[in-house]
Amino acid sequence: MEALQKRVEKLTAILEVAKAMTEERDLDRLLVLIAQAATRVVGSERSSIFVYDAERGELWSKVAQGREGVMRFPANTGIAGAVATTGTVSNIADAYDDPRFNRRFDEESGFRTRTVLTVPMHDSRGGVVGVLQTLNKKDGGAFDSDDVELALALAGVAAAALVNALLNEEIDRLFDGFVQASIKAIESRDPSTAGHSGRVARLTCGLAATLQDVRTGRWAGTTFTHDQMRELRYASLLHDFGKVGVREHVLVKAEKLYPADMQAVRLRFEAIRRSLQAESARRVAELALRPGTAEERAREEAGLAEQLDDVDRVLDFVLAANRPSVLEEGSFERLLEVARRTWTDSRGERRPWLAEREVELLSVRKGTFATAERREIESHVDHTWRFLSLIPWTRTLRSVPEIARGHHEKPSGRGYPRGLAADAIPLQTRMMSIADVYDALTASDRPYKRAVAHERALDILAMEAKEGGLDGDLLRVFVEADIGRSAPPL
Repeated sequence: MEALQKRVEKLTAILEVAKAMTEERDLDRLLVLIAQAATRVVGSERSSIFVYDAERGELWSKVAQGREGVMRFPANTGIAGAVATTGTVSNIADAYDDPRFNRRFDEESGFRTRTVLTVPMHDSRGGVVGVLQTLNKKDGGAFDSDDVELALALAGVAAAALVNALLNEEIDRLFDGFVQASIKAIESRDPSTAGHSGRVARLTCGLAATLQDVRTGRWAGTTFTHDQMRELRYASLLHDFGKVGVREHVLVKAEKLYPADMQAVRLRFEAIRRSLQAESARRVAELALRPGTAEERAREEAGLAEQLDDVDRVLDFVLAANRPSVLEEGSFERLLEVARRTWTDSRGERRPWLAEREVELLSVRKGTFATAERREIESHVDHTWRFLSLIPWTRTLRSVPEIARGHHEKPSGRGYPRGLAADAIPLQTRMMSIADVYDALTASDRPYKRAVAHERALDILAMEAKEGGLDGDLLRVFVEADIGRSAPPL
């Protein structure tokens, strides 16, 4: 009766483990779960799980109890290899009497292997997907037929879970490949921001991990599951994916005028210089026809030099106004004054020193973008939402588009694209916004900005939070945990 009771308990344990296995999609955690269940069910000292890769002809394991790291070996060697290739059970009463047993692991660990029970893990089609191996019956005896039956029952359940986990891992690799390819596509269009997506993901996930240890304040008690952290990572990596929908010359614009437009301005000012020189040469030639014109010629030459200096000063002013720095007071009026000046081209037509469109762009108060260009840049978040929404995300990743979409929203409601305020912005998005701004400030020099030191970046973030641009409570965690410098790699 006692033996029957123990058998029922072991079968019940297998059913409980089976339920847990069907819910576990992470391969590493699943392998640990199977190994622990095998040790408990058959009453052994330790167990190992080996995954069979038939294409490569090898077995590998991250869960070989008593050993660390990934272990790989050819499937045609060892006891586990024999079971994987033949699909039959191996029950050895004394491991050291079996020539297939490799004593090196015992010698390195100090463990003494005596009995070894190894059973195949068959999938629904009868193929071997792995091997379950358990060592040393705790009562000192050999593994009996009941142990073999229980191990096979567990192996059958575990095989189905293993196939699902392997499939899930393949899907994860597929998603990772897509994400990495997407990042390369983004960064190839704007090489100056290379690495931004990865850094934002690292900072965001670092803040999320730290937030789970916070015991006081607004966000105390916040937790994220493994799937939620993965979802956050993908959203962070893809937050700028919509930049592929922005015209490249706008995306990489470093100054207020595009390079070709600035080149046209330079050539025009050179033409203005030559026009002044030609007019002055004509007047000097006329003076040469009259006597006693040395003094007049000197005045003409001095006047020309002053005019040319004026042209150079104006060009220097235009070049300064073209940079993405904040436009000084009075600059707009001076630009209008320059635009009112005219010169005579080679056809004798009068033309302005600056075109109306050039004045409009050079008059941008801050940054490099005119209103229409800024709207186009801001449209990248809508492109991100639209592109990511087309992807058939799994159930655990379905919020990726929504999280990524709002990284330019602000608690004050003055963000874009929807002007969301306060609690309407997801927590994950608020964390990403802090990471995005911090990296944009501290990233290496770009054509349109200088990198900002860590301490200065935190000051700017604090000012932004004070004005309602960032979540102040989350920023406090970011600063106190020194996420900017301590966030671990992904």
